[in-house]
Amino acid sequence: QVPLVESGGGLVQPGGSLRLSCAASGGAFNIYGVGWHRQAPGKQRELVARITSGGSTNYADFVKGRFTIGRDNAGNTAYLQMNSLKPEDTAVYYCYSNWLVGYWGQGTQVTVSS
Repeated sequence: QVPLVESGGGLVQPGGSLRLSCAASGGAFNIYGVGWHRQAPGKQRELVARITSGGSTNYADFVKGRFTIGRDNAGNTAYLQMNSLKPEDTAVYYCYSNWLVGYWGQGTQVTVSS
């Protein structure tokens, strides 16, 4: 039983949309912030967006105006709504939480291609 599971990735054309989900299997997830990160082949992992336990959000410059991070009412699932996708958004996307310091799951593949 893995503690965090990402889902929602897939193949989309440029300009399309995807909604990623990060589901937690532990009850303490809701009191910590969540960050979405991505990593393309041969590239370093980079922060995409994050949300604090209080709801404050931050976004990388390259996704501002296109991506939105949020949580469900109980705080057990984090989301990343991705609109106006570009080929350079192609990467494996991971969620991370200080609930599990240093833990990275399997991620979910996002491919943007025509």
